[in-house]
Amino acid sequence: MTTYTHHKRIRHLFSFIQESLSADHQDFTTGSIRKAIFLLAIPMILEMCMESVFAIVDIFFVGKLGPTATATVGLTESVLTIIYSLGIGLSIAATAMVARRVGEKNPEEAAHAGAQAILIGICISILISITGIFFSKYVLGLMGATPEIIVAGAGYTRLMLTGNIVIMLLYLLNGIFRGAGDAAIAMRSLWVANICNIILCPICIHRFGLEGAAIATTTGRGIGVCYQVYHFIKGKGMIRIHLKQLAPSKEILKNIVNIAASGSLQFLIGSASWIFMARLMTGYGSHTVAGYTIAIRWFIFFLMPAWGLSNAASTLVGQNLGANQPERAEQSVWKTAKYNVVFMIMVMFFFLGASPFLVKLINIEPDVVEVATVALRMFSLGCIFWGIGMVMMNAFNGAGDSKTPTYINLFWYWLIQVPLAWCFTNYLHWGPNGIFFAIVFTEISASITSIILFKKGKWKKIRI
Repeated sequence: MTTYTHHKRIRHLFSFIQESLSADHQDFTTGSIRKAIFLLAIPMILEMCMESVFAIVDIFFVGKLGPTATATVGLTESVLTIIYSLGIGLSIAATAMVARRVGEKNPEEAAHAGAQAILIGICISILISITGIFFSKYVLGLMGATPEIIVAGAGYTRLMLTGNIVIMLLYLLNGIFRGAGDAAIAMRSLWVANICNIILCPICIHRFGLEGAAIATTTGRGIGVCYQVYHFIKGKGMIRIHLKQLAPSKEILKNIVNIAASGSLQFLIGSASWIFMARLMTGYGSHTVAGYTIAIRWFIFFLMPAWGLSNAASTLVGQNLGANQPERAEQSVWKTAKYNVVFMIMVMFFFLGASPFLVKLINIEPDVVEVATVALRMFSLGCIFWGIGMVMMNAFNGAGDSKTPTYINLFWYWLIQVPLAWCFTNYLHWGPNGIFFAIVFTEISASITSIILFKKGKWKKIRI
């Protein structure tokens, strides 16, 4: 290869990346599928990387406060996954409906659907905030927190739950952007939120202790939401939301609720199983909970780019079904899955070799390092299947078929994973390793199930 050709390819690559990061809207129902995947995937991957940075930044600074503070964050995060699930469920519905209307070349109705999803999200957030204000201590107690953790962490939990609206809207509004093909705007909102969080986190923790982490994270996310709202009102993207579109529309609300209910349940089922896993961990002491928390944070950090790539499948399926091109939608899913497998193979080998180093960046206590290292290495064994499963789940959701992933999760997480983890810890006495094994086994099985059901093609016939 000549030097000229090499430089030409590099210029082409940078030009392509620039196009993916600067474009506000693309038509993904025509042209190269490979190009469509990467035009969506690059900003979506960077968006998810920024979401995972929230977790790592918080745990990095909180880890300096000791195992009790780290355990508090871990237990609170397990509860917050319920909020994440609701936000993701609404995001699924918004992405599916917006993408379908965009594929039909109807941006006005796409914006209307997005506005109705926002209305639902605000109402749910108000109810959760009330719970956070009055019941934060009870929430930690239900998670099995020791009196020491409850005293130290009640304030942190109260702030995170009370300010949940920024979590809800950040997920939901980005789901609307992604459905419209405006992935670059979704990415930028997370960049804005994270830059603010990175700046505020050490300052607030130094000033307010553990509660400072909640203040910094909530403020950072809030600024990101403001950026999103600005683009909905004043921006140049396809979706422009007006106040009149927030007036309840029975038909649209019904469609959103139908998709979001099973979409939220889909993730609530998975999240609740993770909460159960965290609850089992509390029986082994705060060092074990801290190690588990650190391992989960690092694993999610590297899983988020794969989730970003898999999100491309959701948009491509929704828009191509809207354009009456189901075969193109299916081809997009298989190609996205192939790219995700390549990435997850690299993640697997990285975790197998670098887990102790990653853990020690946050905590150097031997007991914590041992638990977290074993967890990361065991999780890595299921990386390939995690990558494929995410794409399949997003494909179903993008088609508006959020029920299929819900049934898969219900069966594998609650009928298999929870009983397995319970048996491994209480009867076989495998300790935390039994929990890790149960998580990996069920994730592999759920991914295989999703592939089989995807091939049946019933998702192509969904109408929303």
